[in-house]
Amino acid sequence: MAATKRKRRGGLEVQAKKPKRSSKDAGQPAKQADVAKEAEEENRDRIPGPVCKGKWKNKERILIFSSRGINFRTRHLMQDLRMLMPHSKADTKMDRKDKLFVINEVCEMKNCNKCIYFEAKKKQDLYMWLSNSPHGPSAKFLVQNIHTLAELKMTGNCLKGSRPLLSFDPAFDDLPHYALLKEFLIQIFSTPRYHPKSQPFVDHVFTFTILDNRIWFRNFQIIEEDAALVEIGPRFVLNLIKIFQGSFGGPTLYENPHYQSPNMHRRVIRSITAAKYRERQQVKDVQKLRKKEPKTILPHDPTADVFVIPAEEKPVEIQWVKPEPKVDLKARKRRIYKRHRKLQQKMSRASAK
Repeated sequence: MAATKRKRRGGLEVQAKKPKRSSKDAGQPAKQADVAKEAEEENRDRIPGPVCKGKWKNKERILIFSSRGINFRTRHLMQDLRMLMPHSKADTKMDRKDKLFVINEVCEMKNCNKCIYFEAKKKQDLYMWLSNSPHGPSAKFLVQNIHTLAELKMTGNCLKGSRPLLSFDPAFDDLPHYALLKEFLIQIFSTPRYHPKSQPFVDHVFTFTILDNRIWFRNFQIIEEDAALVEIGPRFVLNLIKIFQGSFGGPTLYENPHYQSPNMHRRVIRSITAAKYRERQQVKDVQKLRKKEPKTILPHDPTADVFVIPAEEKPVEIQWVKPEPKVDLKARKRRIYKRHRKLQQKMSRASAK
């Protein structure tokens, strides 16, 4: 089969010219066939590089980074998102003392127009900012129930750099703030077509589901045989807090009335446990007071002894003979040992004289 050349930028494949056969090559057709077979076997084992047959028009670039003080689970989640999104960029951690408006300048330096920023507070609460830099809008979420790619529960797998399908719950079209978030998530999580670092394959699905006033994110592998889905990871839950008009600030477009801060949630749990403790203490105090109260003596009920059967009277036995004293064996042994020791002392004195 004739060798083919591929154009650098899209288009049809052009057949290369057949090399001229010399007189030396004519006598060795078997050797050339063996070399061609070996080359084919080597090409089978090679992983093909990214293929680009069109022009890269959608220049969406996502900056994914975090603040200082995040834990290992957040760090792994951030690395998983960078791996699944080939159009993302990384940056160093930002100091917590810096204001959030500085992120717009970082996005401008990194040539990014979208940003995913993880903000850690109290080393236990994680917040996620999704922002369209520099003009907005932006949304702030509380991240809950994080599970990363490295966990053994996730059995699926996908090609690195492949383009995902985005699946949204029909509830995203019911309310205006969910419709805004849907467009926002499409622009951030969809891999641009013909991106240099992406692969022209679709083998996994990003699902966004609304349940319990939260957005549930899942990543599934598409199995070719029966089109079944196997979860890959990561998975997390986004609890919406506010949507701002600007990037990392500005007028509030929407505020979630169902949102409860982690501090308030912990406070409610502590108050419930304290109420249980106080209730137990009150029960103990009541029991102590009841014990100290004088007991009321009820009058005798004559009908209470109707079914009582008297026991048989046993004959009284009088013992006339004094019982023999008990023999103390330990005391007897001690007396015998003393006698034996005195005899030995006397014998030793007599032999000394």
